[in-house]
Amino acid sequence: MTDDNLLSFSFPAVQRRKITAAFDGGRISSDGGVMLLAQADHRLGIAERLARAIPDGRDPDRVVHLLPDILRARIFAIACGYEDADDLDRLRFDPAFKLACGRLPDSGRDLCSQPTVSRWENAPNLRDLTRLMGVMVDLYCASYAVPPEAVTLDIDDTVDVVHGHQQLSLFNAHYDERCFLPIHVYDTATSRPVAVLLRPGKTPSGIEIRGHLRRLVRRIRRHWPHTRITIRGDGHYGRPEVMEWCDENGIDFVFGLPGNAVLDRSVDETADDIRTRPALDQKPCLRGFAETSYRAKSWKTDRRACARIEATTKGLDIRFVVTSIETGSADHIYETLYCARGQAENLIKLHKTQLASDRTSCRSPLANQMRLILHTAAYWLMLTLRDAIPKAHALATAEFNTIRLRLLKLGARVVEMASRVRLAFALPAQRPL
Repeated sequence: MTDDNLLSFSFPAVQRRKITAAFDGGRISSDGGVMLLAQADHRLGIAERLARAIPDGRDPDRVVHLLPDILRARIFAIACGYEDADDLDRLRFDPAFKLACGRLPDSGRDLCSQPTVSRWENAPNLRDLTRLMGVMVDLYCASYAVPPEAVTLDIDDTVDVVHGHQQLSLFNAHYDERCFLPIHVYDTATSRPVAVLLRPGKTPSGIEIRGHLRRLVRRIRRHWPHTRITIRGDGHYGRPEVMEWCDENGIDFVFGLPGNAVLDRSVDETADDIRTRPALDQKPCLRGFAETSYRAKSWKTDRRACARIEATTKGLDIRFVVTSIETGSADHIYETLYCARGQAENLIKLHKTQLASDRTSCRSPLANQMRLILHTAAYWLMLTLRDAIPKAHALATAEFNTIRLRLLKLGARVVEMASRVRLAFALPAQRPL
C-alpha cells in the first residue's frame, strides 16, 4: 500500500548537530502581509468601485466567484509581485490570500483560477473601460478630504515593448522597438496616479492630447469645479491645439519648448554674459535664466518663454519652456515648477518596473487597457500602505519593492479555529541576548 505522507529528510550537520526537515509546519503562507493590502482595499473600496463599472451578465444562482472577489484577488497578487494571471492557479489555495479576500483559510472556498481571471480581463468593452478609467479619476479626487486650491498634473508617455504582434503596437524608430506608448498622468506632489491610457507606439498628436485632457479635466471638474489646474509636460505635449484648449478652459500649463534660432537670438544678450563670466570668474559652470515673448508660426498668440542658460567647459546649453503663468521669475518657472516634473518619471518607473504594468501581452488592446487599470489599482494599494507608515520611519519614503519585501513577504502560519483565525508571524532577525 502506498503511503502518501511526505517523509522527513536531512541536511548536512552543523557543529555536530543533526538537521532534519519535514512538511509538518501546517498552513504557512509566504505573503502574510497581504492582510495589509486588504485593509487598504477596505479603506479605498477600489475592487468594489471597479466591479460596479463592469456589467455582470452571469446567472446569480450559478455564480461561484463574485466579480469584486475576482478583481480583488488579481489586484492583491499584482501588489505582491505576481504579475501573471497564471499565478492565481497556485495562490487560490494560499491561506493568507483567501483570508485577505474574505474567505476562511481552511473551510472557505478556494479563490478563482487563471481562466476565470483571464475571461474578465477580456470581458470589458470600450464603453466599460471608459467607465473604469472614470472610476480611477474619481478615486484620485476622493483621495483629497476637501477640494484643493490648486493641483499640478504631470502628463508623460513611456515605452512599453510588446511581446508579440499585439494590436495597436507600432515600430518606434526612437526606441528601435515595436511597442506601445501609454500615457501616464500623476499628481506628482502626492505621488497619486490620475489616469493611465494605452495607446499606439507613436508620438501623440496635438488633437489626440487635447482629447485626452478634455475628458480628464471634465471628470475632475465634476468634483472640483473651482480648483486651479496646471498641466505640465515635456516638449511634444506643448502642441498649439493643447495650449489653445488650455487658454479657452482656464487651465495653466508649463511645457518644454524646442529651441531654435529665433529663440536663441531673443536671449542672446544674457547668453553672452553667461558664456564669458565663467572665464572671468574662473568657474567651471555658470547658470542663468532669461525670458522672452515668443510666437511660433502655428501659434495664434504670443506666449511667455523662459530659458535656462548654462555655460560649462563643454560649451553653452540653452533649454526653453513655454507657459501661460504670468507670475514668478524665469528661474522659478524653470527650476522650481518645470523641473519638478522629473519626479513623474520616477513614478512611472514604480508603475512599470515594480508593479510590472508593462506586462501588456494580450492581443486585444481592450484587455491590455484592463491590465493597466488593474496594475494602477495595485499602485493605489501600495501607495495607501506607504502613506499609512509614520513619516519618521524609513519605510515612509521607501520604494514599492522595499515595502513588499519588508511588509508583504512575511512568512505566516495560518490556523483556523472554531471562533477565530490566528496568524503566527516569525520574529524579525535580531542579535541574540
